[in-house]
Amino acid sequence: MGEIEGTYRVLQTPGSRLGVQKTTGVSTLESGQNLSTAMASSPAKTHERDLPIKIKMLDNTVEVLDIESKYYGQTLLTEVYKHLNLIESDYFGIEFQNIQSCWIWLEPMKPVIRQVRRPKTATLRLAVKFFPPDPGQLQEEYTRYLFALQIKRDLAEERLTCSDNTAALLVSHLLQSEIGDFDESEDREHLKTNQYLPNQERIEGKILEFHRKHVGQTPAESDFQVLEIARKLEMYGIRFHLASDREGTKINLAVSHMGVLVFQGNTKINTFNWSKVRKLSFKRKRFLIKLHPEGPYQDTLEFLLGSRDECKNFWKICVEYHTFFRLFDQPKPKAKAVFFTRGSSFRYSGRTQKQLVDYIKDSGMKKTPYERRHSKARASTRASNADVPRQSVPFTEGLRTPGSPASAAAPFHSVRSSATPPPVLPIFVETSPSSPEPRAPYPRIPEKNPAAPAEEAGRKLMQQPGSPMLQGLAADHPQLSSLPLKSPLGLNPMFQVNLNAASQGSSPLLSPVLSDAGGARIEEDDEMKRKRYPADKAYFIAKEILATERTYLKDLEVITVWFRSAVIKENAMPEGLMTLLFSNIDPIYEFHRGFLKEIEQRLVLWEGRTNAHMKGDYQRIGDVMLRNMRTLKEFTSYLQKHDEVLTELEKATKRLKKLEMVYKEFELQKVCYLPLNTFLLKPIQRLMHYKLILGRLCKHYTAEHRDFADCRNALKEVTEMTSQLQHSLIRLENFQKLTELQHDLIGIDNLMAPGREFIREGCLYKLTKKGLQQRMFFLFSDMLLYTSKGVTGTNQFKIHGHLPLHGMLVEESENEWAVPHCFTIYSAQKTIVVAASTRLEMGKWMEDLNMAIEMAKKATEKSDMLLENSVCNRSNRSSDEVSLEQESEDDIHSSRSSLDRQSHHRANTTMHVCWYRNTSVSMTDHSVAVENQLSGYLLRKFKNSNGWQKLWVVFTNFCLFFYKTHQDDYPLASLPLLGYAVSSPLEADGIQKDYVFKLQFKSHVYFFRAESKYTFERWMEVIKRATSSPARSSLLLPKDEKDSHTD
Repeated sequence: MGEIEGTYRVLQTPGSRLGVQKTTGVSTLESGQNLSTAMASSPAKTHERDLPIKIKMLDNTVEVLDIESKYYGQTLLTEVYKHLNLIESDYFGIEFQNIQSCWIWLEPMKPVIRQVRRPKTATLRLAVKFFPPDPGQLQEEYTRYLFALQIKRDLAEERLTCSDNTAALLVSHLLQSEIGDFDESEDREHLKTNQYLPNQERIEGKILEFHRKHVGQTPAESDFQVLEIARKLEMYGIRFHLASDREGTKINLAVSHMGVLVFQGNTKINTFNWSKVRKLSFKRKRFLIKLHPEGPYQDTLEFLLGSRDECKNFWKICVEYHTFFRLFDQPKPKAKAVFFTRGSSFRYSGRTQKQLVDYIKDSGMKKTPYERRHSKARASTRASNADVPRQSVPFTEGLRTPGSPASAAAPFHSVRSSATPPPVLPIFVETSPSSPEPRAPYPRIPEKNPAAPAEEAGRKLMQQPGSPMLQGLAADHPQLSSLPLKSPLGLNPMFQVNLNAASQGSSPLLSPVLSDAGGARIEEDDEMKRKRYPADKAYFIAKEILATERTYLKDLEVITVWFRSAVIKENAMPEGLMTLLFSNIDPIYEFHRGFLKEIEQRLVLWEGRTNAHMKGDYQRIGDVMLRNMRTLKEFTSYLQKHDEVLTELEKATKRLKKLEMVYKEFELQKVCYLPLNTFLLKPIQRLMHYKLILGRLCKHYTAEHRDFADCRNALKEVTEMTSQLQHSLIRLENFQKLTELQHDLIGIDNLMAPGREFIREGCLYKLTKKGLQQRMFFLFSDMLLYTSKGVTGTNQFKIHGHLPLHGMLVEESENEWAVPHCFTIYSAQKTIVVAASTRLEMGKWMEDLNMAIEMAKKATEKSDMLLENSVCNRSNRSSDEVSLEQESEDDIHSSRSSLDRQSHHRANTTMHVCWYRNTSVSMTDHSVAVENQLSGYLLRKFKNSNGWQKLWVVFTNFCLFFYKTHQDDYPLASLPLLGYAVSSPLEADGIQKDYVFKLQFKSHVYFFRAESKYTFERWMEVIKRATSSPARSSLLLPKDEKDSHTD
């Protein structure tokens, strides 16, 4: 069999599980050595003859470096990184082709001439070695530019395989980065002379169509979009290694930040996550993966590669990937054997990703220029490290300044590739709409930030049309930003959320490499932020406008982007309905994109990140609100058509099976976190939010305050709009609720009958022959339905019976049946006995039932006639017979196992929450909940955990939704709050922080920490109001029970 030639034990790291003790890998360095001292002490002759090494850069230029023949790989790497002024260098490496024409990485700890065959004639090339899962982890704009060039190279070499649409989209962003805004003749000419894809001529039309949508997008934004699209592809960063399994099946092995991947063709068939791998080793041509003894796989997996060298090469790459992404610290030196060694001693010798992030974070940054080699559009400045020797020397046309130390140490000669046209760098200055500082072309020396941006010019740029999937919509959250001169991404706020959060040691959820960040660091940074930023209540109200506007824009995108994409892909919606739907919501969406940009800019100025705060002109929000509320009035006609849009959409889904299928499948997607038609109500509901927020601002300001007049006038404008649309909103909310119930109830076809109003839904226990059985009741203005969980696996509710309200009578009957909180419902068809979970719940049901019965008496239509042909399983029992129905086995099984069964239906709608929490919700509660929606960053802590996690939290529809950042398209998790109690922590909870509130339901406890007193009070207020029903029934309760609401 032979002995194992190389082995690597995959140590358990904090990347596997948060909170696990830190461990490090093993290095081949001597004790007390680092890479620099190791290189300095290496045996190299001082007068050895120089070797000219050709290195092809990512922009296809070829640089020639004269090195000594005994240079180690690390020395060559260091010189290349210095030449490029590359700070985040550990993501990159130099690769070369071996005898078998396979690309392999240059090893830092070996002399170059021992690795590269015929170094004088070989061409090495710079390439991305480690691909992070999120481009937001790349903290420098220049690094992202180089990554985008790597994606460009992978497309051209057919490594990054994708669909024609995706390929065209990627190329369109590369075009935007290189030649600027769309110009058809220039685009076609550029595509003729530059080959981005093999056979790109057949998708040239798609490329131009996409490029047309990127107007105003800067090169940095284009780079980010390229990486955002590429990272979602299955082949992102994948380098295949041909192999076969034990049965001889041809496969491809690859490695990524997650672990070892197995492909068949271009299809991934398996992933061996690092947390599941115990040891990696190779024995001649056999690559072995030893797993932890769990799961469906055998203990050791074996793959056969083409040769021993190929096997060892793949093993080395796996070792490096694991160390870079999973370990916190540089591997510790390994003691050398005295007499003999067994197996390979290879270990990764560079910085881990965590060390690299910390290095960038802890170092002083200053602006230095860099050149976009191919870009005719705009050049940019970037942040570089002041502490790194000789890295502040400008990199112009690939040449060092003659007198620079780097040029003396390692002379470069720039050799242009014949396929690369010389760069054209127009001399102009452009103000980015997403940043208060101007973009300067490369040759210019960076200037200080202007006192204020050109707001009107920026506004015009903001409101240019474009696909939201392709352009950055949101800027940095003001609380998380740092000063522009210290920010690694001052030019593009879209990137700053992840990176500033990372640099401040925030949530482990923001980045896998930051998962060791403890609560202490977050707390210290929060304290500094509180001191740095304004403490005025008006500032936090303005931040609430910003936060909720971001969420609102994401909600609009569910319709304008995601749903549109779904129906177009399946060609499921008639053209007339498409026009009606999107012609009404698209203009509103475009307006709010510009409005959001304006609010973001104002908050940046308010926080004093420019000189404008010295004048005090920008520490207000009323002028922005007034200007935009006046513009929004022009869209009132669109909002008034939402009634027609909802109605026609519902009719079409009933009529067209294909549309109905697309509709239902779309509601199951993560991005559709609420019932789909709920998003169509958001524009009108948003007006109500503006009214409430402006009211708080006016109440806060004195009449003499300079912002008071604008806020008051803006409030008048929005009040005028809401008064026109108030009746329409009530009607639409009722219609939306009826359509939602229509989808979730089995056994009724025409729930949306004219004149029917929804009143209350909730859980009650119905007395049957087998005792009290859980039932879900739905009260409308003309009838009462009761249902149970169906057995279809869809979480829908099956109707058991309906009771018309005409002639109904409700009586409390606790004494008669000896059941707590029990009441009897007498109807013309049957009599049923039901029990509520608490006396308060019983009071709410009895009050609403009596109110609905009175309404039904006055109604002109007979509701029982409407339902005669639509409700299944009608019962004909006499009115004086108490219904003690027999439960079927299916129903019993359904009520017991519905929590355990795999759900394929929306499970966070209020009816499902009421079912599990034994509570109820009225239409009044829904209306109150609409007014109490909130978004923002909070720190979350579980009852038994130590650290705090920073999350973007959205509260809507009685539920908290958790995101990594405000830029995410769908939530990570949700927490329905019906039945939860909100309060301040008790002394026994051991929470020693300010602005913390506690959520509790039975034994489930969560703590959330806000950034200010105002924010803390707002979260407490909205959660209390939305989860505590208006106690109209308090008149029915004894005084000591009015405030009780137990489970």
